[in-house]
Amino acid sequence: MAEAYTLAAQEIVSSLKQNDGKCLDCGANSGYWFEHLSQEIGLAPNRYHGIEWSSPDVEAARQKHINVQQGDLNNPFPFENDTFQCIFALSVLEHLLNGCHFLKESHRTLQPGGKLIILTPNISTYFTAALILAGRMPSSGPHPDSNILLKSEEIFKVSSHELKWDAESENPVHRHLVVFSFLTLRKYLNILGYSNVKGYGFGLYPLPNFLQPLAEKIDPYHCHQMVFIAEK
Repeated sequence: MAEAYTLAAQEIVSSLKQNDGKCLDCGANSGYWFEHLSQEIGLAPNRYHGIEWSSPDVEAARQKHINVQQGDLNNPFPFENDTFQCIFALSVLEHLLNGCHFLKESHRTLQPGGKLIILTPNISTYFTAALILAGRMPSSGPHPDSNILLKSEEIFKVSSHELKWDAESENPVHRHLVVFSFLTLRKYLNILGYSNVKGYGFGLYPLPNFLQPLAEKIDPYHCHQMVFIAEK
């Protein structure tokens, strides 16, 4: 995960350094990425827009005077065509019911030459297949709307034990709903008209750590996490 986030962050910084365009942070929480980018490249507040589902996180961002608005990324974006130089969604796509609609809206609101950066788990992993054959529910797949099941031994989890499960809440933010495979996500981005689509895989389990960097390059299609960078 750390390596996947490092690559995504490098791509975000690189895109925003190229010109003075705006960025859209999808799943902005309380504005962490604005704080990071303002320190890293001196990102001006008027260049940053965030959308967040959780009202408490939106309020926390507003108290810090960070431009995050409450919204549902399953719905049309409240922005005009060709608005953003960079749109990024890190560990967000898997929490959306209408992920394909989200990707279409991202394309609509990107400027020509703008960049989309996605970090999301991959459902088509050897690890997932092994767990399914063993009768288990993997963490990289869709989750049931039950806190009891999420805490049970039937679902193999990689998240922290300190995570507060919210599957039964009115507005769950941690449930995985639709999880793409590497090849399907790459194909759909190309279908939508994105160009120069590049995909990277991270974490090819159950190989030992020292073998994974090479294996990730040979076979990104079955890695646990994937990062996609695509241009409009």
